[in-house]
Amino acid sequence: MNKLVKREELGALAVTLQAEAAKGAGVARIFVGMSTCGIASGAEPVYAAIAAALAEHKVQNVELVKAGCVGLCYVEPTVDIQLPGKPVVTLGNVTPERGRQLVTEMIGNGQFESPFSVNDAAFKKQVRIALRHCGRLDPERIADYVREGGYQSLAKALFELKPEDVIKTIKDAGLRGRGGGGFLTGLKWELARNAKAAPKYIVCNADEGDPGAFMDRSVLEGDPHCVLEAMALAGYAVGARYGFIYCRAEYPLAVKRLEIAIGQARELGLLGENILGSGFSFDMQIKLGAGAFVCGEETALIHSIEGKRGEPTVKPPFPAESGLWGKSTTVNNVETLACVVPILEKGSAWFRSIGTEKSPGTKVFALAGDIKNVGLVEVPMGMTIHEVLEEIGGGSRDGKPIKAVQTGGPSGGCIPQSKFDTPIEYESLTALGSIMGSGGLIVMGSNTSMVNIAHFYLEFTCDESCGKCTPCRIGNRRLFEILDRIVKGQGKMEDLLKLEELGAVIKDTALCGLGQTSPNPVLSTLRWFRSEYEDAIKRGQKPVTYSILAEKCVGCRACVKACPVPCIDGTAKKPHVIRQEECIHCGACFAKCKFAAIVKE
Repeated sequence: MNKLVKREELGALAVTLQAEAAKGAGVARIFVGMSTCGIASGAEPVYAAIAAALAEHKVQNVELVKAGCVGLCYVEPTVDIQLPGKPVVTLGNVTPERGRQLVTEMIGNGQFESPFSVNDAAFKKQVRIALRHCGRLDPERIADYVREGGYQSLAKALFELKPEDVIKTIKDAGLRGRGGGGFLTGLKWELARNAKAAPKYIVCNADEGDPGAFMDRSVLEGDPHCVLEAMALAGYAVGARYGFIYCRAEYPLAVKRLEIAIGQARELGLLGENILGSGFSFDMQIKLGAGAFVCGEETALIHSIEGKRGEPTVKPPFPAESGLWGKSTTVNNVETLACVVPILEKGSAWFRSIGTEKSPGTKVFALAGDIKNVGLVEVPMGMTIHEVLEEIGGGSRDGKPIKAVQTGGPSGGCIPQSKFDTPIEYESLTALGSIMGSGGLIVMGSNTSMVNIAHFYLEFTCDESCGKCTPCRIGNRRLFEILDRIVKGQGKMEDLLKLEELGAVIKDTALCGLGQTSPNPVLSTLRWFRSEYEDAIKRGQKPVTYSILAEKCVGCRACVKACPVPCIDGTAKKPHVIRQEECIHCGACFAKCKFAAIVKE
């Protein structure tokens, strides 16, 4: 495609692409999920098998699309088939052989048989805003995004709206930051707009470091242009001409697709100088992070971009006033930016009609742990935890009651089953001793030791602390030592009071938001599962240990897949062994084993 130099040319391109799509109403489309989860599960040979079958049968009027992830990670590889005039059929657990068979069925009666077929139940309670395009277009083709109305909101803003109008729309929508404390996005943009120092910068925080979280990665892999367009809109709103996407290097596919998207947007003149002839210029680059958890905190992230050690600084001043190289910097995470374009398209009232008064819109969650339907879901704010876990997540894998969930990553808290009727909102989760965070939702089964869970997360926090402030560097280490004594059967009842007192001090005195929330796993489990701490102390011994009986182990590897650490060694069809020094005693392997090969002592 040639470079677009005027707004009218973008509109004409979109009309042309939409007309071509309408002409192709008789064209069948096959979408193969080719995000990290799909590729890891074997999507590439499935795609190749389908392509080969289409060529072999000389099938016409079929478009084969390398798409992103629709969120059904538990049945990858997935294939979506859209026949003319019919709803999309989603098939899971597709093998190359099954892929070839799908082509035969498609050109036959159009009836598909599969070991897994998704019906509306998987999506009926979801409202997809941030994930609206994931799995439904090719993330490496800008034409697909433009066909869906992409970059039209940017064009409208540049020619019809003042920067203040864009900010007002985001403010009126009540969009809150989806990556942490839930600060109002429109207010953040307004503060940056009012800052006097120039130049100004836009930063996308894609440093997704929470264990079990993969929301941002999936958006970047499945719909990168929505983030680029939102960053350009933010730049126009606050008066910035340059942006950075800070993405961890452990996301190579996301980085690759971002690079492709940026290059395509530049080629069309949607990034760079004088965008669409508007006089507004905006460009960006990717900055790779080395994987430090603390760099998810915005001031530490800013220092990392500057080439300095990733350490947080005291606020105020906030980045909107003094950020990158001392200049005004607006930092938003991926999911927050993914909501910007739909708000500009449909209006603030539309966004406010979803969710709750204080928490409008939707939230993407990564379901992980002891849950049947592991994957991504996007639900309206205000939906209860129970609805997400049971009606969308399918309940626990062993059918037993779920004991607890942890929200907010290592800085979040554990919520007991008795509170599962709580609506998912920023304030309601905080009241339970947890946080919304970026959206990781870790499910814990009935055999989970909550003391060991707190021990695991606190150890992670200690390892990831940047060490700059004393409360986090030393306070969390002392907190961990007390908890470690309890886990090892050396605790005393007075240790529980010490945990509470020290945890409260750390929350009040740590330098950054990560340090201030780091005691949450300990304090929340003490609050809701205190009897487990007391029992561990009374036993005066190490917690339950798990071992594998070699004579019963068939090497099915179900325990390996269930282990969250992982700490189980062994090859297929041969006896496995648990590395006791690394085991966190969660019981996931015990619950998963169908051959009574794992015993607890």
